[in-house]
Amino acid sequence: MTDRTLPTGKTTAAAMRGGARPGGPGFLARYGLWIFAIVVMIAAPQLMTSGFSRSMLSQIGIAIIFALSYNMLLGQGGMLSFGHAVFYGLGGFAAIHVLNEISPDGFPLPLELLPLAGGIGAMVFGVIFGWISTARAGTTFAMISLGIGELVYAGTSMFPDQFGGESGISGNRVTDTSLFFGYGPQVEVYYLIAVWCLISTIVMYLLTRTPLGRMANAVRDNEERVRFVGYDPRLVRFVQYVLASFFAGIAGGLTAINYEIVTAENVSAVTSGSVLLMTFIGGVGNFAGPILGAILVTILQLSLSSVTETWQLYFGLLFVVMVMFAPMGLAGIIMAHQPVWQAGRIGRLVVPYAIGLVTFLIMGLGLVALIEMNYYMSTTYDASIPMELFGQQVSVHETIPWALAVAATVIGGYLFRLAVRGIIRSWDAVVAEIKQGGA
Repeated sequence: MTDRTLPTGKTTAAAMRGGARPGGPGFLARYGLWIFAIVVMIAAPQLMTSGFSRSMLSQIGIAIIFALSYNMLLGQGGMLSFGHAVFYGLGGFAAIHVLNEISPDGFPLPLELLPLAGGIGAMVFGVIFGWISTARAGTTFAMISLGIGELVYAGTSMFPDQFGGESGISGNRVTDTSLFFGYGPQVEVYYLIAVWCLISTIVMYLLTRTPLGRMANAVRDNEERVRFVGYDPRLVRFVQYVLASFFAGIAGGLTAINYEIVTAENVSAVTSGSVLLMTFIGGVGNFAGPILGAILVTILQLSLSSVTETWQLYFGLLFVVMVMFAPMGLAGIIMAHQPVWQAGRIGRLVVPYAIGLVTFLIMGLGLVALIEMNYYMSTTYDASIPMELFGQQVSVHETIPWALAVAATVIGGYLFRLAVRGIIRSWDAVVAEIKQGGA
């Protein structure tokens, strides 16, 4: 599903001859992931019945659309934006204003179509801001996007009638214009989000297969060559920018339905940084990367934020580690193992990976303990009161907890370094065997 892989003529011809007919192996190879995704979307809220779980599933669906829209800029168009939350938030504000006008006697828009209002509203601003920012690529584009983000965020407090000031704008999603459900229970809202998530994902994937998607990749890789063959790189970037703003607005509209409130936080730099994390951690060079990143980051955000107040620090560490050691993200790691899996040699890597995981956990637990104890000492009014760490009461004034944390960090780090060397040796040996077998 990478956006850099072109189907060959032989592959296309085979599909036309019936290799992808329903029920055949070609059909499963081509559409198996999509079918699996649909089944998971339908079954997930029936298996995860708690209010927290269903709320998390809804947020994951919104995050997937948001991250994929950002990947249209960065992964496909090579445009690093620090202000993509502008369109997410403005789409949410547009949707919440329309939601407050919906009524059977007034504006009878079905709630199911409300995300379109968010998408269209964001796209209008995408045209305005895109014409300014897409004139240049690279650092210039990134700085302009940062400036636009700060401009819009400041505007939310300057125009309280449109943005609601500090309290934001709220609405009520339970209207008499809905086509299918009342959308009071969270599970009904989830299925609405799931449908929009599936539609948006399919459309964005198909866009990568269009001439526009191919030209966006070309502009990303070599702008001068695109200009030489007669295309306008600015126009390609502009169209890609506008489409990305539309889908970000779709995500914002779904957020307005899910939370029934939109605030300045939705256009803030924090939200822009969050989608940047999702995309980079999942993998920029692969269409499935932002999906994986959105799922992982959303789960970690909801889980860690309820456990520790330093969860943002851990996200920063995760981002740094991924950029330094796995720049292609989770999707890149998975794709790198595909030849090993196909060659039937993945079992050779299980033991080295298990050793690496255990040593990493030892190092990680020690590092987390040091961070949490330091944070507790710097923020609590009485550090003599024991803190809860890993389910145990720990006194930060005693030497033993600090000694154990330092020992776990140092020893675990040393063992992890040795484990990484073992992983590299095993990987090189497996790759060499695959090459010899292929030769």
